[in-house]
Amino acid sequence: MVDTATLSSLIQSPINAERSNELDLIDIARGVLKKNSVRPDTGGAHLSALPVAGYSLQTGWAAVLSANLGFYTGGQHHQTDKISSILTSFTYSQYNQSIFPIQSDIWTKGNKYNIITDWRYLKYPSETFGLGGRTSKNNGYTIDFSYIKLHQTLLRRINKDLYAGLGYYYDYFWNVKEVNPPAGPETSFQRYGLTKNVTSSGIALRLLYDSRRNQITPSNGLFGSIVYRPNFTFMGSDNNWQSLLIELRKYIRFPNNSKNILAFWSYNWLTLGKGKPPYLLLPSTGWDDFYNTGRGYIQGRYRGKDMLYFETEYRFGITKNGLLGGVVFANAESFSREITKQQLAFVAPGAGLGVRIRLNKFSGANLCVDYGFGTDGSRGIFVNLGEVF
Repeated sequence: MVDTATLSSLIQSPINAERSNELDLIDIARGVLKKNSVRPDTGGAHLSALPVAGYSLQTGWAAVLSANLGFYTGGQHHQTDKISSILTSFTYSQYNQSIFPIQSDIWTKGNKYNIITDWRYLKYPSETFGLGGRTSKNNGYTIDFSYIKLHQTLLRRINKDLYAGLGYYYDYFWNVKEVNPPAGPETSFQRYGLTKNVTSSGIALRLLYDSRRNQITPSNGLFGSIVYRPNFTFMGSDNNWQSLLIELRKYIRFPNNSKNILAFWSYNWLTLGKGKPPYLLLPSTGWDDFYNTGRGYIQGRYRGKDMLYFETEYRFGITKNGLLGGVVFANAESFSREITKQQLAFVAPGAGLGVRIRLNKFSGANLCVDYGFGTDGSRGIFVNLGEVF
């Protein structure tokens, strides 16, 4: 789907001499309008507002209206400062889904602190297929719910590119209901514990390492993140439960003297101890913060107590002017076979290929159009603004 969080990639970053002679869609538009092709970056705030359209298996066609502000907290940007962004948008989909996020990634002067905000409202009828890896896509049915997500994190630098901090995570679902569930025995959702309203509330402890110099289109570096989330009844949660999210990303130029990138992504979402997360907060395909795991499968295709995920992608240029590029990718995901066990079983592979259209040569922002396929006849088109990872 169109990832509203990565719409922030439309902000211009400091001019990169390597890209100044490349071509992007803005250059093409200026050429059509017969405007000067030179686009200086003043280093101040950049405000963007634009309508876009996207498609995914989960939403069908969707219309998005987005507004974005990018800026440097110290005023004029410095070579080592990271750009901050604030984003809001409204999405309405073919399947009557409404999505309204307010997201920000603020870096204080000198990158001493990183303040991360992820607030979202969703009215989100969507499909579920049961628990574990051995479910059938023919048994999918709709769960309808409304959802408020309030996640706030403050990180402080403790060494170069290494940050640690604390956050508060609040998730509230209401009007949760199954729509035309399959006839017969109880559904997995009913057996697990279907309730009309669900609340999860707790702290988040996070350790972050990020040596990438361009988070929009990374060409090198390492990203690593560990998030431990305990939820407590004394903080308003329906029950006590704990989760651990371990994520790694690595980018390598291959061949070394080219602009082509070999990228690796490991995303591991685990439930700790004997706690019982709400059904809708269990590890699930496509329910990472950017809705991108499991290309080749619909969001929510697999769900379980633990999720192990790995993906690799090769990104290469098609045209010398940088306007067009391509990717090939492969991924694999595994989920707990039974919700009461830690045992993982059944690896679901996915693969595909796609094209990249350069939207902004200075920031590296791309329009990504991918065709992915998985097992059991699963396949579809996936569209994003910004790289998938």
